[in-house]
Amino acid sequence: MTVPDVAQFELAQNFFFHDKALLLRAFIHRSYLNEVNMGDSTSTLKDNERLEFLGDSVLSYVVSEDLYRRFPDYQEGALTSIRSALVQRDTLARLAAALHLGNYLHLGRGEEDSGGRKRPATLCAAFEALVGAVYMDQGIEGVCSFVLPIMHAELERILHHALEKDAKSRLQEYVQSTMNVTPRYRPVESSGPDHAKTFVMKVMFDNKMQGIGMGRKKQDASQAAAAMALNRLGQYAPEYTPDSELEARFGFSADGDINSPEPPTAEDLS
Repeated sequence: MTVPDVAQFELAQNFFFHDKALLLRAFIHRSYLNEVNMGDSTSTLKDNERLEFLGDSVLSYVVSEDLYRRFPDYQEGALTSIRSALVQRDTLARLAAALHLGNYLHLGRGEEDSGGRKRPATLCAAFEALVGAVYMDQGIEGVCSFVLPIMHAELERILHHALEKDAKSRLQEYVQSTMNVTPRYRPVESSGPDHAKTFVMKVMFDNKMQGIGMGRKKQDASQAAAAMALNRLGQYAPEYTPDSELEARFGFSADGDINSPEPPTAEDLS
């Protein structure tokens, strides 16, 4: 395959480098360098792995700062969860594919023949190397202007996908994957006339009450309890609405900790 000149990439993205050699280096795969440099000790070509290393750290910083400013009410765990989704390999490979980075890669024959231009790991590395090149060429402001617009579109997709699942589903997935246990929901109390009852439900795991919720239906109360538990775990929980009176009544302090944990019942442990 004939690799387009990097100037075509600049025109396509309307983003221009001062040092074109940096942009070219971001697209040089180690396999290509091994073939080109074979027997040539004077070659000045370098692969993109050092830029990839730099870009990985710069990208993490830029995304972290943006999330910190964008979501002032989110706790560390929720911010970490979103950042991880944004900078994971599959996400970066998808962004690289959208920018057609694979077309600009200089690959060795073996890598070319084995489909390297579409391989997620190779595309992810190219994206990180490109970020590193942007940083070296234009600093952190250049990275922000290049990366954040496309990251924001990806952020919307991630948040939308998260909201497709309710709080109980997200809590179960998280708790099962991190603690290897299943949340259990128990009724605590109900009040009011039959036509307008209010239910209080608790969610238990790790032998402790982790959240409490109130609602007109048991399912609504369970969802509220799950949202509280997610928030306490530092996970994304936009549906969580603090109820300080209810939470204090069941032993939760203002910061979400339990002041005096109640011992689990036999039913809770079943």
